[in-house]
Amino acid sequence: MRVLVTGGAGFIGTNLVAAWINRPGLRVRVLDNGESGPLQRPLLDGRLERVEGDVREAEVVARAIAGCDAVVHLAAATGVAESIRDPRRSVEVNVQGTLNLLEAARAAGVARCVFASSNAAVGAHEPPLDETHPLNPVSPYGAGKAAGEALMTAYAKAFGLGTASLRFSNVYGPYSEHKGSVVAAFFRAALAGEPITVHGDGSQTRDFVFVEDLCEAVWLALQRAEPGSVFQIASGVETPIGELAEQVRRLVESEGGIRVAVRHAPVRAGDVARNYSRIELARARLGYAPRVGLAQGLRRTWEWWKAARGVLTAA
Repeated sequence: MRVLVTGGAGFIGTNLVAAWINRPGLRVRVLDNGESGPLQRPLLDGRLERVEGDVREAEVVARAIAGCDAVVHLAAATGVAESIRDPRRSVEVNVQGTLNLLEAARAAGVARCVFASSNAAVGAHEPPLDETHPLNPVSPYGAGKAAGEALMTAYAKAFGLGTASLRFSNVYGPYSEHKGSVVAAFFRAALAGEPITVHGDGSQTRDFVFVEDLCEAVWLALQRAEPGSVFQIASGVETPIGELAEQVRRLVESEGGIRVAVRHAPVRAGDVARNYSRIELARARLGYAPRVGLAQGLRRTWEWWKAARGVLTAA
């Protein structure tokens, strides 16, 4: 089976490639526009097929998908704050890019298409979030992901395409150097000798899922998801951002010998106060079972950051 991973040189894509490149009978092709920075080690494997281009270019997408049996659609303009600064670009990438992919998949006879959605599509609801909540995005990024989910469902019903949408919670782990997400931002600041910045008083919550668990969920969805289905992919655990900051601070100080300060800044527009997910449907239908808890996942992520930045563990 040949699988195309759009946005495959990014954080999640790099982890997918690392997890899948040695799977027997599986060939991986990556479509990426190069905005994620230099290719990291898994992307340099000679067995990997790479296509350079942007999902907003329909011809490029059609060329990349030719001969593929399945697609994992990760390419996106990510982030709530970025979408508020530049909503047009966010919608063009996340909606027009997804439409280009679905049209190319339909024309090429692709059997399966897994879409990386987000809890931002669900937006402002009292958590825990599940698949029954109506979509209520509060940012252009969330609106784009909601539109992507709708397109996936429509193409399953109208054209019989085997689509599935996975609503990722806050993903963290190795190969996240260029990510703007909170865990990556905390480690990046600590390594630069800068304070960790918590927006708000730290009581706001998120659901942190380790990227290894998420990659397994994507694989399960490729094998088992029913056409047009939607799943929450998360840890199912609600964690206050202030608690996360304290865990990162203690870890960096004890394992890296680096003093870390924590400062507070104003709440950002478009951020929700609480966010975590129920994952019972993914457990029942996909067999999804996250295995890496936050403490272990942060330690593994920190080990990668140290290696990537050449920071030695304190004696």
